[in-house]
Amino acid sequence: MRLRILLLLTLICFHFSPIASAEAPLTAVFVRDHQLWLKKDGQEIQLTKDRYVYSPKWSYDGRFIGFIDGDEKGGKSDLFIYDTKEKEIYQPYVRVETSDFKWSPNKNQLAYTDHGLLKVTKIKNGRPQGFENVSLGVSGFEWFPNGKEFIVSSQSNLLPTGWSPIPLYRIPVDANLAKGKIKPFYTIQTKVPDLFGIDADYFKWSSDGKWVSFLVLPTISWSMDSNTLSVLSSQGKHFQALGKMLGFKDWFKWAPSANQLAYISGEGRFFIENKTTTIAEIPTFKQQEEHTPKGFVDLDLEWYSKDLVIVARAKENKEWEEGRPPTMFTSLYAINIRTGEQKQFSFPGKNELDEDPQVVGPYLTWFRKMTEQPKGDVWVKNTLNGQEHIWLKNVDYAPTFLTP
Repeated sequence: MRLRILLLLTLICFHFSPIASAEAPLTAVFVRDHQLWLKKDGQEIQLTKDRYVYSPKWSYDGRFIGFIDGDEKGGKSDLFIYDTKEKEIYQPYVRVETSDFKWSPNKNQLAYTDHGLLKVTKIKNGRPQGFENVSLGVSGFEWFPNGKEFIVSSQSNLLPTGWSPIPLYRIPVDANLAKGKIKPFYTIQTKVPDLFGIDADYFKWSSDGKWVSFLVLPTISWSMDSNTLSVLSSQGKHFQALGKMLGFKDWFKWAPSANQLAYISGEGRFFIENKTTTIAEIPTFKQQEEHTPKGFVDLDLEWYSKDLVIVARAKENKEWEEGRPPTMFTSLYAINIRTGEQKQFSFPGKNELDEDPQVVGPYLTWFRKMTEQPKGDVWVKNTLNGQEHIWLKNVDYAPTFLTP
């Protein structure tokens, strides 16, 4: 009898133990029905009403969330900030209109472009408010890792002799439009067909800050089929063009702790073929490694560790020739780039596809949706061998996680 009672108590304690909970300890902002939501400590909180939210981004310390309030027709794109400490939404100035904004890597300061004018917020009482002008003629930009400077591109000009080279600049945060503070960083000499482009954007720094990757973008119609992934050393001395790819900024990512760049190579705007996961050692002195088997295409990627890359993979569809492009039913695979071993670990159901893999610590998340459906669910698993479960339901697209 005593044994039965002891066993019953043990089972009850185990059942109510918080360790048994499947809830992942993650924090993220997400968009549902065009409204901004926050999930923290297992609770979902709606932050906006009657808006058209997109592009939410965390400040470096997680106190602030920047986002764009637009409209369905794309007629407006106003920058707003949510203060998680004060629990209020505000604009850093009377009205801030932008489609490209980025948080400083080490302070609560926002930089954004307004019709080619690069601006940066001031900091008042610990909050980003007001603004200062930085530079005119800006196309793409990114903070340097030190948070004190920007790398900036300016679109080339069409001359009677053809397109001019693409200039890159190194500009301090406090430039305030002073020409003497704006320094040339590198000039991209372009030529057809090897390296043609009129602009550069989507700058990303390697983990040690010694290299920056970006896309060299040709004219709009050309860019739909091909762009050139490139890297430049942090001193602006060494430039390398790595390969051709589509213009998706999430299709190239630095390794977490090495100067290795994973990207999906291949030209052609349709996803049906020629999309290959490729690993480049930077600087490139040897042939790049391709990891997509014949008969398949990879359509998204993420680093899980120094040796593992996660990809969203589907079968090729070379039979398609015209009409509406076919849906590519992707599922997730893990690639060991050291051993070459590959393994499928997500298995979406009929008419479902898995995309947008993200790694937050040991957790892997992805977005699962049905074809023809605008919304989907966010799935998560703790380690590749862990049990998967739904973390968010009925969201517009993949969330933005607060990373350590």
